[in-house]
Amino acid sequence: MRSLSRHAAQAGFTLVEVLVALLIMAIVAALSWQGIDAIVRSRDISSQRLEQQLRLQSVIAQWEADLAEIQDSGIVPALQFDGASLRLTRRQAAGLQLVVWSLRGDSWTRWAGPAVTRGADLREAWLQSQQLLGNEAEQLRALSGIANWQLYYWRGNAWTNAQSSGDAAPATAATPTLATRQALPGGVRLVLAFTEGSGRVGALTRDLRLSPQGS
Repeated sequence: MRSLSRHAAQAGFTLVEVLVALLIMAIVAALSWQGIDAIVRSRDISSQRLEQQLRLQSVIAQWEADLAEIQDSGIVPALQFDGASLRLTRRQAAGLQLVVWSLRGDSWTRWAGPAVTRGADLREAWLQSQQLLGNEAEQLRALSGIANWQLYYWRGNAWTNAQSSGDAAPATAATPTLATRQALPGGVRLVLAFTEGSGRVGALTRDLRLSPQGS
């Protein structure tokens, strides 16, 4: 019986062996957790970048849709850029709509007025658009992380500053007094520069040819 008990005692683990085993298990668990954490972080970063890309594509699609539907009313400028905001009038099923794209802080915003059919209402919307504070219900924060933006117009077979004077539009029978208004350019170039913390690198350049129907 003594010999059997002594053999059983010798078959057990010593305290040192148990501590070493626990240490090894702790190291393996830590390494496994780091691997899982890296996978989760990588997945989150990829998901965030995909969301940013989809958001950017959606906003640019709206920008191009606005420009593609430009309509010259002969009452207010169809396309005007003052260095901070771009105002344009676009066709809608219910009439003409005034749209304003602006940079507020690091956010590219879009404001859209109601579709109107009367010249007086269009003028009122134009005046209202010059007094926007950025907190209007119609003001949409389209894209964040924008450092600055620039616009160029295609005139005379070259890209020119959007704030420079363009060709005068011809007068029409309906608007004979508006002979000095500027003609629409052949195209618009958009350049968006992103902030360092936006997750995007460099700048985005987008060219769009304007439809002759908008002239």
